[in-house]
Order: sequence, then structure tokens, then C-alpha cells
Amino acid sequence: MSVASDAAGSDPGSDSAPDSAPDSAPDSGSARPARVSGIDKVERRRVALAESALKTLGELGYARTSLREIANNSEFTHGVVHYYFRDKIDLISYCVRHYKTKCAQRYDEVVETAASADELAVGFLGKMTQTLVEETPMHRLWYDLRAQSMFEEQLRDDVVAIDQLLEQMIWRILTRYADLVGGTPTVDAPTAYALLDGLFEQAVVGYAADPDRVPDQLADRVSRVLPKLIAA
Repeated sequence: MSVASDAAGSDPGSDSAPDSAPDSAPDSGSARPARVSGIDKVERRRVALAESALKTLGELGYARTSLREIANNSEFTHGVVHYYFRDKIDLISYCVRHYKTKCAQRYDEVVETAASADELAVGFLGKMTQTLVEETPMHRLWYDLRAQSMFEEQLRDDVVAIDQLLEQMIWRILTRYADLVGGTPTVDAPTAYALLDGLFEQAVVGYAADPDRVPDQLADRVSRVLPKLIAA
């Protein structure tokens, strides 16, 4: 559908049948299928666009990416992308927020199932090095966005929210580790996040130059720092 239809207020990628279309009468005894609200449909489409855009964003970074560039490298038209996101900042903030939310949740199983401090440390380090290797472009995009937020006021609220999400993730890991060794954290949540995130950011920067050595180096550094953050 053309961009002109966007201006008219219709979804360029919506189903042909409007949400307000009447339901057909169900057979007696049969359950009417659950309907998806308009809000849910919009959110599902924004998630689909974000998933499609992440690869381009990870490759090009914040400064070199435009809505048109994202559309050119995806299955969606520029009109569809612009319908759901008002500008580049809106799209990139949403994409990074969507990705980092999934990142924060990937450690939950390790925290919940670890029966010993060693098991927790091994699981944490394994997932950390895995995401460093497999998702480097996404992490580069996040650190790029965080740096840009010092100059782009529109980015700051989202960056603060994502930082808080990641800080809470690190704090869950550290407090569970402390419980398993019978100790207490020696630092507060912001300090723990700054220390571990700093090591991870350094690894993201170094991975492009030395992909064979950096993951093991990250695991070694974090494994040595983690016990120092706990007092018996």
C-alpha cells in the first residue's frame, strides 16, 4: 500500500479486514476465538519491525542509519517503517530496548537454577561470552546509542531505562552469588553494574581486533572480580 494511505491513518501493513468487522455467529457449543486488540496488533508489528531492523542497525551504527536505509534492507517499505516509528531515534531506541530486555532475561534461568556459587559463575560467564561472540553488533549499537545520548536529549530517557534494567540484572546475579557463598555484596548495585559492564564494554571494543583471545580474557577477568564483590 502506498505511503499516501499512511497519511489517511490506516496501517500500511494491516490486514484487509478491520478490527470492527462483526464476528460470524459461532457454532453452538464452540468457543469464539480470542480476538487481538488493535493495541496488541500495533505492538506486534513494532516488534517485527524492530527484529528486522536490528541487523542493519548493528552493522551501520546510529549515525549512518536512516529509516530509508532500514527499509531498504528489510521486507518492509519505508512507508510502513515511518507509520510505526516517527523518526530514527524512535525506532533505534525501541530496537535497543527490545533487544536489551531479552538480554536481561537470558540470565534468569541461571540465577534461578544454580545450586552453588561455582555453578552460577560458570553459567553467567558462559552466557556472557556467548552473547559477546554471537551478538557483537547489537552490543556495539547499544554502547553507540548510550554515547549518543550525551548529545541527543531524545535518547536519554530510554538509555536511562535500559541502564536500570541491566543494573537490576547484574544485581540479581550478584545477590544470588552472595547468598550461595553465604556472604553479602561489598558494593551497591550501581557500582557492581559499572564494574562488570565496564569489563564487558572493553571486551566488545576489543573483540573486533582479537576475537580469539577476548572472550576467554573477559571470562577470566569477571571470574576474578566477582568474588571480590562479596564479603564473607
